[in-house]
Amino acid sequence: MIRRTFIAGAVAALVAGSMALADGAGPKVAIHVDQDDQATMNMALNNAVNIISHYQALGQTATVEIVTYGPGLTMLRKDISPVASRIVDLSMQHETIRFSACLNTVESIRQRTQKDVPLLDEAETVPSGAVRLMELQYEGYAYLRP
Repeated sequence: MIRRTFIAGAVAALVAGSMALADGAGPKVAIHVDQDDQATMNMALNNAVNIISHYQALGQTATVEIVTYGPGLTMLRKDISPVASRIVDLSMQHETIRFSACLNTVESIRQRTQKDVPLLDEAETVPSGAVRLMELQYEGYAYLRP
């Protein structure tokens, strides 16, 4: 039953994505980062750049949203992100890239450490990273996890 549900969901996402392209909207992808691992963070950023560049070469505009939660929030933390300078540069170069930080994770860290959790200026908070990924898929975004 789970497999059928997964397949039905995948087909629905493909149909929604095809409909979005037919409506004149460009391709959209949600990239999921939930690991505090610099290689994974760089791969997510590389994927974003490669996707945007590929579709630019085809005369299309790709929209990319990188969603972070759990240990992956490190990617968007001003105080400890190992990829902060890349995020700043990419945000200036590509207006169709967005970085979402899970507010549940921010609050959890804040409660545990009793310290503020500074985020990069490029980061936007969303109530829940997992829910944000679901919403994006409902909106026809492809899902990618590096």
